[in-house]
Order: sequence, then structure tokens, then C-alpha cells
Amino acid sequence: MTAVSRSEGMRVVHLPARTPYAWKLQGHDFRILNGTEIPSGDTVPTTVDATWLLEHGPLTWLDVLHLHHIDFEDLAALERLLDACLGDGVKVVFTAHDTRPMVGSAEDFTARLRILRAAEVSWVCLTEGSVTKLAEILGERLTAAVIPHGYVAAPEALAGLDRESSSSAARYLMFGASRASRDQLSTMTNWSLGITDPTSTLHVLLRAFSPADFADGGRAPLLLETAGRDPRIHLTMRPYPTDEEVVRAGLTSDALLLPYLWGSHSGQLELAFDLNLLPVCSRTGHLPEQYERHKGLVEEPEWFDWSQGHPNLFGEKFLTALENAAARLDSRPRRLDREFLDYRAQEHRTILEQYARVYGGDR
Repeated sequence: MTAVSRSEGMRVVHLPARTPYAWKLQGHDFRILNGTEIPSGDTVPTTVDATWLLEHGPLTWLDVLHLHHIDFEDLAALERLLDACLGDGVKVVFTAHDTRPMVGSAEDFTARLRILRAAEVSWVCLTEGSVTKLAEILGERLTAAVIPHGYVAAPEALAGLDRESSSSAARYLMFGASRASRDQLSTMTNWSLGITDPTSTLHVLLRAFSPADFADGGRAPLLLETAGRDPRIHLTMRPYPTDEEVVRAGLTSDALLLPYLWGSHSGQLELAFDLNLLPVCSRTGHLPEQYERHKGLVEEPEWFDWSQGHPNLFGEKFLTALENAAARLDSRPRRLDREFLDYRAQEHRTILEQYARVYGGDR
């Protein structure tokens, strides 16, 4: 890896930089330092954290620190990092992907947001609704740039590809880490028992399990047992699925299952739009607003609403949506939408222009 000089544009460190969302944010005006060598001879980790950055001060080797998911950061280290950035002239930008904690308590999540608010970082929200929600949490309206999520699968990477054709059988996909916010277990069970077509398939692309997935009532054993009872369910496990592996799985599928129990925004929903998959998606957080931005350009997801009613009715609502999706897939074209991908490319150029303004604002 080689060092990125200031002359090549603003030098940006993403904390963290594991997702397509972060890696696509680079162009003529700014470059990502994650994975590159800095003047000390060290290489900035892809999954850099606050402690690593503090150990490599002064932070004069970067211009912008772009924070994404801060749930895993030690609170004291995060505060010290924000102080160090202020002292070293580093601009801090925070994209609020979540308006509800993915891990930890609501109190801890709010405390982290208040630390960022006190440090006067520049805020970015993915939807207008998330700006309103954060104002409710913090008790005051934020000044935030609203910049949409944009594509997950780069249009240029899809230029020579297309969805793989199959027989009339519908192919379903579910992927991601086994989190409390995703109802993978009952989704798999309901699919197995509710979709009776013997030629339909469900591909579940998993991130590697940890001991916590098996301890204290962890869902992993039941997940594996359920999958083992239905030969139509195919499990694939990767340490951390690469963008290419996820896209390849999507190109051999027709519908994407998004059984969020709660959430704020979804990159998986945007991927479904990119690949012209039918999303079977819970109506939670700001996901409907993500669809509304592209309304008329993409097919509307098959929604199921878990925001109302007793939790014992969740399965009924999901299975109804699944049956509706199966009927929609019978007559649905299954090719990539090149016009939408052209739109995505233009959208991305606008997103880069918006971030250039955020990164280059007053320090």
C-alpha cells in the first residue's frame, strides 16, 4: 500500500470502512486512507477504531474523520478522539445510519449521540425522517445534510452482468449477520412450511458465527436445525461476505427477504433495487422513505407491517407477504434494469458532490 498525499484531495478515514457505503465515497476531491500506508509506515486498518487512531497521533496525516457506526467504540476513547481531531484540525463527519441502537441500550446510544452533538461534528442523515427522529432523541433540531444511501452494487460493476435465468421456480435470498434485529429463524421456518413449491429455493448467506450465537439461548443451533430439515434451503457461510459474493448471490435470486424486527435504514433494500430483486420487507424505521425516493423507478417492496399488533401475529403477517410475493414473482421480469442503473450512476455523482461540500466546509 502507498501513502495518499494531500495533493490528491482530502484524506479521509472511515470508521469503519467495511461496507460498500463507505468505499464508494471517493473521487477527485477526496480519497480513503483505510488500507493505505501513512507517513509513520503503518497501514490504516479497514476496521479502524478510536483506540488505533489515538495511538497514531498527531492526526495531521488526515483531513476528515468520517464516523459511521459508533456503537462498538469505547465511550471514553471516542471522546478523546473527538478532542484530538479538534486539536489537530481534523474535520469530523458523522453519518447517522441508525436512529435506534443495533447493540447496547437506548441510554448508551443517546449518550454517544450527545457526545457528537457537543463536539459540533458535521451531521449527515440518509432520510428526512431520520433528522426528525434524531431531533426527538436529542431534544433539539439538528443541522444535518440529507444525503441518500445510493447504490450498493456499483453500476459499472454490473455492466457486463445480468440476473441468471432459471426455470419458473422462485429463488429467495436472505443474508447478513445473525442479529437480534433480524428475525432469521422464524422467517426460515415460515418459508419452509409456507412455500410448498418443491422447486423453489432459499439461499441463506451467513456471516461466521461467534460463541455468543450459541450461548444463553443463541439462535444458531435452531437456525442450523431448521435448515437441515428442508433440502430446498441452502446455507453458505463466509467470514465476512465480500461485495462480490453478495452480488453473485443476488444475481441468482428473485426475491430478497428483509425480516427486520426493527431498524433505521437498509443497504440491503438498496441492493434489492440495484439488482431488480423483489424485496419482501418489514415496514420499519425509514425504509418506506428509502423506497419513496425511487418510487416509479423500482418495484414497490412487498411490505409487512410489524409496527402494530401483538408479536404473536408477526408470523401471520410475514407469511401473508411471502404468499403475495410468490404470486408477484410468477409474472415478474427478472433482468437488471439498465435505465435504473444509469439513474444510480447519476445519483452517485450527486452524492459525491454533496459529500465534497460536507467534507470541505468550515473547520
